[in-house]
Amino acid sequence: MEIQSQCRPLSDVATDWLIIPFAKSGDVDTGVAELDDKLNGQFTRLREAGDLTGKSAELLAIHDTPTIEPKRLLFAGIGKPEDLNRSLLSKALNTAVRKVSEKSGVSAAIAIPANLPDSMSSETFAEVAATTLIVGAQGQDLYRAEAGRFPLKTAAVVTTSAQNEPAVKKGTERGVILGESINLTRELVNRPAGDIFPASFAERVESVASEIGCECEVFDENRLQQEKMGSLLAVAQGSDQPPRIAILRYSGGGPDAPTLALCGKGVTFDSGGLSLKPSEGMKTMKCDMAGAATVLGAVSAIVRLKLPVNIIGLMGLVENMVSGRSYKLGDVLTARNGVTIEVLNTDAEGRLVLADVLSYAVDQGAKHLVDLATLTGACVVALGEDITGAFTNDQAWCDKLLAAANEAGEEVWQMPMSKHFAELLKSDVADIKNVGPRWGGAITAAKFLERFVADTPWVHLDIAGPSFASSNASHREGGATGCMVRTLVELAERYGQA
Repeated sequence: MEIQSQCRPLSDVATDWLIIPFAKSGDVDTGVAELDDKLNGQFTRLREAGDLTGKSAELLAIHDTPTIEPKRLLFAGIGKPEDLNRSLLSKALNTAVRKVSEKSGVSAAIAIPANLPDSMSSETFAEVAATTLIVGAQGQDLYRAEAGRFPLKTAAVVTTSAQNEPAVKKGTERGVILGESINLTRELVNRPAGDIFPASFAERVESVASEIGCECEVFDENRLQQEKMGSLLAVAQGSDQPPRIAILRYSGGGPDAPTLALCGKGVTFDSGGLSLKPSEGMKTMKCDMAGAATVLGAVSAIVRLKLPVNIIGLMGLVENMVSGRSYKLGDVLTARNGVTIEVLNTDAEGRLVLADVLSYAVDQGAKHLVDLATLTGACVVALGEDITGAFTNDQAWCDKLLAAANEAGEEVWQMPMSKHFAELLKSDVADIKNVGPRWGGAITAAKFLERFVADTPWVHLDIAGPSFASSNASHREGGATGCMVRTLVELAERYGQA
């Protein structure tokens, strides 16, 4: 969907819904003052009556607007100006867009306040606005005869300031790309395993690569055997769906620039293998490929934004199923880097997939690594459903990722990586076992992955909680969220500028 940036009085914006962000301070900027005058002071009266408070994500609709071009107004509270950041703004605007996208064929526009606080530029505001116009209007109801949410017919981001017009245009263009990339990730995660399996996911990667002009390579079973990816192949052997690794390469930083590798766990369905999950634990396991989908969404945005960075995106794609061919408890696997692994739980499969993917990324000469995976329920227990856990072998590299996440408005919390956790993975029959004790499970999983990154600076992001929402909320759809796409894009942009 094309989103225009416009510079005009708010009363002249021809749209079904004009969304007006409103701060808790109640300050009237020049654009809203002009609108209030055309409405004979209706805005001022609502504010004085206490109906328009500016409380974060609070909405107030005005349906009768005969004297102006917008057919309806929707005031969206954005809280105190001094507290405004990307996260709070995104929540408020997503709430508003979800409200106006409940019917098909609707147009909408978001106004950029003229008196933004110092912490929020008009470019950033426009970027968030454009992203929410795309993300907020897409639901997870891909297969329903009667959809509950509809993409907007047309959309715009509007400023009343000619001085801010170039910045608003630039922010809008970036926001569109981010929104479409987040929705790409969300769509893949929301589709069931009957649609998204290793081969079909790899085909989608090839299609996206062709659209954006990016180099793509797919490893089939024979190539995986040649690459000695015994850990990944073991997980896949119980399924009738053959495994794949999909690889995207983008050289925007030039031949001498370092390469950043983004690695994603892509278990397109996880039954648990012989360590079978109960039905309740299996219901949402279509989302166990969210790490790979996030890599695809992020690389898509990075390429479309033409960021000056060298990127390799690697997606390890398998199904973890049950059959007479399934890998078994007690099996000893040999990963690509020669590390032997004793299998004590076939439901701890994501780390086995990433072991070979990370090892391959190191061998490709990546100077820095980030992996993303719906890896452990233990991380959800520790941090809840809205916060990503970060684990690292290099504090300076992790600090850069945390700074990027903060700028992108996504919550990430660093977890400890004390050496004694590695001791819990020692095996009597192999170099390492694939699970430790119950306690500290998110950390022992990260310590397992650390064995496959050599000395390369690396951050592991456990997105098991925030990648898939269990229910709808006022500001977001249930199902896939597309979390961490914005963080990875921000990190890549900073990496290219370093």
